Parts: sequence; C-alpha cells; structure tokens
Amino acid sequence: MARLAAGVVLITARDTDHGPRGEDVGMTATAFMSVSLDPPLVLVSLRTGSRMDDLLAEQPLWGVSVLAESQRPIAGRFAMKGRVSDRLLFEDLAYTRGEVCGAPLIGGALATLECRTEQRVEAGDHVLVVGRVLAAAAGGDDGPLTYFKGRYRHLR
Repeated sequence: MARLAAGVVLITARDTDHGPRGEDVGMTATAFMSVSLDPPLVLVSLRTGSRMDDLLAEQPLWGVSVLAESQRPIAGRFAMKGRVSDRLLFEDLAYTRGEVCGAPLIGGALATLECRTEQRVEAGDHVLVVGRVLAAAAGGDDGPLTYFKGRYRHLR
C-alpha cells in the first residue's frame, strides 16, 4: 500500500471531558476519502484504541483540514508517536474553531470539513469512521500534501 499515493489531512476534535474548556485533539491521516455525494459522506480509518478512536467513539462531531504541501510541518507534528500533550501541538498554529463541530480547522488548508459520525465499522486493527459533512469550505490554491512510499511528497 506504500505505492499508493494519498492526500494528507488533519482530523481534529474537541475533548469536552478534559476540564471546563475541553482540550483539542488532532491526528494526521492519509486513509481518508469521499464516500458519497448525496448525502455528503467521508471516511477516515483510525487505529483501534488510539486517542482519536476513543474520542470519536464518544464525541460525534469532528473536523478535517486538507493540508497543503506547505503544511508538511503540521502533518509531521501531529503524526509523532509518544508526543507531547495535544494542547501544546495547537499552541502556535493558526486555526479557526468550526462553528458546527467546535474543532480546530487549520488556517491555509486547501479545504476544511465539519463532520458528524454516522457509522463506525471495525476492520482488523482499525475502525472506519463514516462522517456526514455538515459544513465545508475551500481554502488556498497551493498543491496538496501527499504521502507516498513512507514519505511526505509534493506533486511536480
């Protein structure tokens, strides 16, 4: 599967069980796709038992930022294993809070989506989360960040 190029997105959600103001959580994903236009549905594959899997099992609202090639450092930051707290990951990023989902949506992203979980399907060591798109916005005209053969790439 490393030979299949994929777009890179940042999945975000607000963990409201983390104190009165909650905590933002983010995860880089390459297993993301459009499922249906009517109704508008997307799918993301999450490692079973990951923080994002646990959060989206409880929190039905989440955001997607389709990353531009200039946002490679953001993808790397949220892909690190054993990283620092999510609060610090968002500390110096430009983002807006989704009006529908309440999750951070990264500034300068090619597109942003606000979603509500419609279905969860167990699939091996992953969970496929199907989300209904509640709001969408187009962003910049930069090229998309892609992942191919184990590395972030840009289109030539």
